[in-house]
Amino acid sequence: MTKSIPFAFLSLLFVGTVCNSMAVSFMGFYIVEGLQQAPWSISVYTGFFALIVILSNRVFARQMDKGGNPFPMMGLAAFGYAVAALALSLSPGFGTVATVGVVGFGLGSSVMSTMFSLGGVLAERSGIQHSTFNAYMRATTSTSWMIGPALSFVIADQSGAAAVFRAAFAIGLVWLALWWWTAPRDAARQPAFAHQQDVGKAARNPELLAAVLFVFCLALAHSLTFSALPIFFVQEVGLAGYAPGVAFSIKTFVELFAIFSTPYLIARFGLRTALMGTAQLAIVAILVLATVGSFPHMVLGAALEGIYFGLFSTLAISFVQSLSEDRPAQATAMYWNTMMITLVVAGPSAGLIAQVTDFQTVIFTGSACAVASAVILGWGTYQRDKCQSRDNI
Repeated sequence: MTKSIPFAFLSLLFVGTVCNSMAVSFMGFYIVEGLQQAPWSISVYTGFFALIVILSNRVFARQMDKGGNPFPMMGLAAFGYAVAALALSLSPGFGTVATVGVVGFGLGSSVMSTMFSLGGVLAERSGIQHSTFNAYMRATTSTSWMIGPALSFVIADQSGAAAVFRAAFAIGLVWLALWWWTAPRDAARQPAFAHQQDVGKAARNPELLAAVLFVFCLALAHSLTFSALPIFFVQEVGLAGYAPGVAFSIKTFVELFAIFSTPYLIARFGLRTALMGTAQLAIVAILVLATVGSFPHMVLGAALEGIYFGLFSTLAISFVQSLSEDRPAQATAMYWNTMMITLVVAGPSAGLIAQVTDFQTVIFTGSACAVASAVILGWGTYQRDKCQSRDNI
């Protein structure tokens, strides 16, 4: 079997992620600065946005695991995004944001789970190890996130908020064209379970649930840190206004190298050991960021953050998928939904903690969440080993 990388699929993932990263990063700023809404309006939008993504992921994942074709699901995501961008470019206003915008952008963001599930099928067809192809997909999404948010704010600064949505619509049309011409139309997964009608009643997987809880804690650690760092660097440490942007660029650049090291780490140490090392590195990295006192210190912290998050984001999805081989799309949806929930939880939590204390405390709280993730993973490994020892007696 050949090992040719499906670059057309990665191009589709790249453009789709650029589109979604433009919207996700810009909407909070647009609601408050562009529409002059109260800051709590962001929470309303984010809550409904997350709900749309989570429900879409669940529905699409169930259909894929039953043998459904992902081609129309990806098309619906791209079409929803394009409609939302067009609506906001023609009729800007919070009413549009809270209706067409939240539904369209929510459907658009659901494509991540669908495409990562589809990636497993394409990896098998291409003769590529699943963890290796996950690394290619994670690197593609990380690169997109280096471009999309910056593009949104540059356009907004030069031409205004309406121009951002016009650009998003134009790129959304490119996304639709790529979907139509490059997305595989025959990539339905053969169900691995005998009774397809009984998918929803399948027995719970305690090991999978523990893995999802681990993902939640470490993702929450990252989300809390991500929410607090810009203000912490500028207001509490006293660094220059450009420092948060430099830190983000360093983080995402280093992330790419970490992502491509994951297949080697899995082969050398195994998923659980590599993830435990990643959780321990996260604890150290977040503590370094929480104690930043100078620009070089910030650079070091950003590099460490890039290493641990690049490893985590790639290893964790492979870990979750490995624990539900009979329903891989639903496992992938659980991973993405968990990541989405942490984003919803982190924003209000960071604001509340900072209101009571300061943003440095928010970052220390993130480190505590990383400690919790390591404890959960260690406990899960201990329980698994104990069960295996009992079975061998």
